[in-house]
Amino acid sequence: MNVSPGSTKDSATWRRRTKAVRGGTRRSGFGETSEAIFLTSGYAYSGPEEAEARFKGEDDGFIYSRYGNPTVGMFEERIAEIEGAEAAMATASGMAAVSASMLCQLKAGDHVVAARALFGSCRYVIEEILPRFGVAITLVDGTDLNQWQDAVRSETVCAFLETPSNPMLEIIDLKAVCDIVHGAGANVIIDNAFASPVLQRPMEFGADIVVYSATKLIDGQGRCLGGAVLCSAEFHKESLMPFLRHTGPALSPFNAWVMLKGLETLELRAQSHCEGAENVARFLSAQDRIGCVLYPALASHPQHNLAMAQMDGGGGVVTFDVEGGKPAAFSLLNGLRIVDISNNLGDAKSLITHPATTTHQRLSVGERAHLGITDGTVRLSVGLEDPEDLKEDLSQALATL
Repeated sequence: MNVSPGSTKDSATWRRRTKAVRGGTRRSGFGETSEAIFLTSGYAYSGPEEAEARFKGEDDGFIYSRYGNPTVGMFEERIAEIEGAEAAMATASGMAAVSASMLCQLKAGDHVVAARALFGSCRYVIEEILPRFGVAITLVDGTDLNQWQDAVRSETVCAFLETPSNPMLEIIDLKAVCDIVHGAGANVIIDNAFASPVLQRPMEFGADIVVYSATKLIDGQGRCLGGAVLCSAEFHKESLMPFLRHTGPALSPFNAWVMLKGLETLELRAQSHCEGAENVARFLSAQDRIGCVLYPALASHPQHNLAMAQMDGGGGVVTFDVEGGKPAAFSLLNGLRIVDISNNLGDAKSLITHPATTTHQRLSVGERAHLGITDGTVRLSVGLEDPEDLKEDLSQALATL
């Protein structure tokens, strides 16, 4: 990763909250306290000798903002420190991070194993895009370790999964899957967007690569798109960096600055999201017109014990079924006065969506049923509002059913 002069002292001994506020900070000659936004596409050299040295990699300065930028570099270093990763590269969106994490290491004839329970766009990349380039794929039920064991083979290059999953909050045993996949000599990629590095750090369980949609909890206020891929220094140098530099899904310096500000408050916001979501989940569990309520921190969650062993909290998303199918679910959404209808999540504002007609609409009815997504399934991203106001809003909306 490119660096610039004026680096802060070694932060290796800092605790996570300190790293989230100060990690990667590099001040210009003006001594600014807030990170600077370097809105520049290119960089001037003192002479052709310096330009030659940078292009050869002998001078660790900046070349072009598609390759690296001081503001983007600060974000990359900070999120790597929070995660405990050796390296990170930022991308223009979460899906750019997901795509790059796989495409940078795959070629025709390779094989990918993926959990079936994935965000709709992730499923599209794996099921529709990878096979076009001669990559074989196998989908498995993520909680079934026997399926993982049966799926990996000598051609397997990587495995991809998200936990908690979108939208059914399925929890996958990270260590067990990593052990299985590593036994085949393959890499494990974890989409950790629902948990963030505050609530779950997959590398502690053996994951090789972690990807984020920084658009979600890391920004946390619904402002900018962004993503990140975290990995080892070797994978960064040999696979990820060349791919991203030459394909170009670079994060803008302004968006990187927004993400830096988001990281400063991420832990405090994540704690509040967890507290509010658990409060709302317990409320929904007691309502007559609500069926199954899924929230990892509730004892009723099918993988509750595993979730609490891997995560530092239940997260900010609650998924539940409204009795009466799509008409009842739509009626509930239309009756809300505080909660906004939106397919985003991880925002300071509470957001609700109907997965069967939005994020997972392209899946067949049978596939949605296999994942547990019904026409009455609703995904609620609990924001930072007072939980009592949210419960009152849900209560009055339920009364309209």
